[in-house]
Amino acid sequence: MINLLYCGNEKVFDGILTSLLSVVKRDLSHDAYHVFVFTMTLTRLKPEYTPISDRLIAFLDKVMKSYNPESKVEKVDVTELYESELSYSPNEGAYCSPYTLLRLFADQVESIPDRLLYLDADIMFNRDIHLLYDYDLKGAEFGGANDHYGKYLINPRYINAGVLLFDMKKCRETGLFEKAREWINKKKLIFADQSAIQRACVKKKLLPQKFNDQKFLHKSTVVRHFSKRLFYLPYPHTDNIKQWHIEKVHKVFKYHQFDDIYEEYLKLRDEYLSQKA
Repeated sequence: MINLLYCGNEKVFDGILTSLLSVVKRDLSHDAYHVFVFTMTLTRLKPEYTPISDRLIAFLDKVMKSYNPESKVEKVDVTELYESELSYSPNEGAYCSPYTLLRLFADQVESIPDRLLYLDADIMFNRDIHLLYDYDLKGAEFGGANDHYGKYLINPRYINAGVLLFDMKKCRETGLFEKAREWINKKKLIFADQSAIQRACVKKKLLPQKFNDQKFLHKSTVVRHFSKRLFYLPYPHTDNIKQWHIEKVHKVFKYHQFDDIYEEYLKLRDEYLSQKA
């Protein structure tokens, strides 16, 4: 059983669906998955900050079971945990959605197993997930690849938190998440929980860039992370092209490696929307 964690609200449908499809379609072993989705209600901050619906979770569960009947998608509402520990923190209005802070409660959910792979919703697997999931952390609390810009601007070993492989047993022993939550409450950080996790850790494992490639897609790339990036042409600018922006993925990146995934995604998306109507 492979254990995955996503976080978000109702708006992450396209991201989680395309990401999960890339996982199962590139998995040569056809393993079963336990997918945890942390969500919450935070309408006091923005009206659209509503939790993921049970209907959406049921739809994702159905999709995953079509690949392996032992798979499961589980919704975990952590609203109470968030409001009791992180509400009104200096990082609640950080550059990223407050939903990224929810992964910091992984130690508070008893059903979370000893090995857990956290994924942002804007990632796609280009190769078999086992290349990452089975990686030996050698006693580290977590492993992750360099942040493309952070390794220049902050620290050569600064890790991007969009793809993190956790040894949860070790994390609970060292109190990693508890200390990270303390950082979130104590000080406004440039990259919020991404920085808090790294400040709180005792030992981290720097993984090869192929496990979280934020700029390019090589043959060796296992995970392509569609994060915001800088473009130099036709003039210096940033753009936030996500994997579900299919036309831009084709036109700007000229990627066609995910077309089999897109074909199924579009059919499933139409099915979901038609049911919703």
